[in-house]
Amino acid sequence: MVTARENSTPPGDRRVRRTRSALARALIQLVEERDLSRISVSDVAEGAGVSRSAFYDHYRDVHELAEDACTAMIDDLIESLPGPSLDAADIEQEATASLAAFFGSLAGHGGLYRALLGPQGSARVVGHIRRRIAVVIRERLEHAGIREWPERVPHDVTAAFTAGALIGVAMDWLERGCARTAAEMAEATWPLLNAHYRINDA
Repeated sequence: MVTARENSTPPGDRRVRRTRSALARALIQLVEERDLSRISVSDVAEGAGVSRSAFYDHYRDVHELAEDACTAMIDDLIESLPGPSLDAADIEQEATASLAAFFGSLAGHGGLYRALLGPQGSARVVGHIRRRIAVVIRERLEHAGIREWPERVPHDVTAAFTAGALIGVAMDWLERGCARTAAEMAEATWPLLNAHYRINDA
């Protein structure tokens, strides 16, 4: 079904989006079957049903496509997270639900994230995820009317610290093959954040 928004978009732009989406889907499927380093442009193009030249119209190589697909998925995930709201009555439940969704998405595309967040991964993707998480944390602090969190710590420092810690935990979890479930990771991570920022006492 074509939406009104799609109808108002120039046909060339819609074709670009469709081609890029097809390439991303093909790559995501392939990377669950083999290492990213073993996937060729021809593999992705064939899986997407496009020519090699069409691939090169959009990306320099498979790694650039992987970075684009990974950052797009992270953006979609972060935008869809329901909370937590720092002034919520049951912040623990909201926080663990959001963290479980975050870890669940990583596990759902473990092959791609392991390739890009591991030791030989992409600094661009790691930096992008860290910045996006930091922006969300900073916005929630400001929305809750908290000027400094905890005492004497500016929002940008708090957000950067938390984002770095969360990415570090996620990278270690992925490298270990996601041995714990997403729910277990959420339950293990939330008390660390809660203890550090003393949210229950705020």
